[in-house]
Amino acid sequence: MAHADWRKLAQALHTRYVTASLAEGARFVQAVGEACSAADFVPELRLGATYVDVSSRDTVIAELISTIAADHGLTADPTAVAQLEIAIDTADLPEIGPFWAAVLTGSTDSFKGNDIVDPTGRVANLWFQGTSPHETPRQRFHLDLWLPPEVAAGRIKAALAAGGTIAYHDEAPMFTVLADPQGNKVCLCTSEGR
Repeated sequence: MAHADWRKLAQALHTRYVTASLAEGARFVQAVGEACSAADFVPELRLGATYVDVSSRDTVIAELISTIAADHGLTADPTAVAQLEIAIDTADLPEIGPFWAAVLTGSTDSFKGNDIVDPTGRVANLWFQGTSPHETPRQRFHLDLWLPPEVAAGRIKAALAAGGTIAYHDEAPMFTVLADPQGNKVCLCTSEGR
């Protein structure tokens, strides 16, 4: 973990900095841009009216951004971050991976390992979970929602109160599989235990 400001989700470290205004957030974004313009791993920043969401794959850059935020008097709210991935269960990844990369990003170059990651960050990550060959239909798609570890238990409690059930929890807190009342599943994932 880079700093108390950050939480590790699926592929990167994430945080949210709370700002008093859009202008204050823009000044922070500009300072980060100036400090990180020559970095090998450029962070991603999303500016909102009262926040700046930041993700970084590099712990050194994350530390630098935390320092810049402190200099600007900003407070981190790392429990406000989340990352949604869509997962496809497949017994033959090479057969379908290039198709999904082309459909989602326009290029098969975005298909690396078990993941398709849109370089623009506009499309949710798609990853492929290996499974044994099977007859269709069996669950093919499911959502993976990455949360800060301290948020996951509350989210599970809320889902259960809304009619969900726990389908699998043997590997919690890494992930817990929940099912809606019709059996559709979602994995709530954290970085703990990985």
